[in-house]
Amino acid sequence: MHQICGTVSEAGGKGGGIMTNNPCSNSTKHLDLSRYLIAFFSGFMAVLLFHQGVLSILHAVGFTPAEPFPVKPTYPFGQPQIWSLSFWGGVWGLVLAGVDGWFPRGAGYWFAALIFGAIFPSLVAWLVVFPLKGLPVGGGWHAAGLATGLMVNGAWGFGTALLLQGLSKGWRSSRS
Repeated sequence: MHQICGTVSEAGGKGGGIMTNNPCSNSTKHLDLSRYLIAFFSGFMAVLLFHQGVLSILHAVGFTPAEPFPVKPTYPFGQPQIWSLSFWGGVWGLVLAGVDGWFPRGAGYWFAALIFGAIFPSLVAWLVVFPLKGLPVGGGWHAAGLATGLMVNGAWGFGTALLLQGLSKGWRSSRS
């Protein structure tokens, strides 16, 4: 017999018994919710620490005219751009957390996170966000702009994975 979301049903599994890890229990829901919160927070903070950190370096050495930590108001809510970027970094953090189970372990994990960050947010920015803002697709496909996007978003991916792993381990150890 297995318990499924508060009901008991017959199951032909070996040994029978009641499931001890009920996917509908409050503790499982709490852990899932905490994973999402950590993922969003990791992506949000990775924008401020890694994405904008790399952009600061690229701007300082003259590679890009884009200034870090932009405060120009965004449409339609008038929030400074940095908070909009951070919010969307958090949303992408949820996406990364949803797919990082398919990343290889060890050093391959960090490389996959960097590549994920470099490729997917950049493609969405170039092919969806820019046209929605009335900008040319791909920002006009200028090499320096493309390279800047790949570098800052790759740094974001790496940073998000680093924070996600560190905070997840910290959360698990503090909960046990």
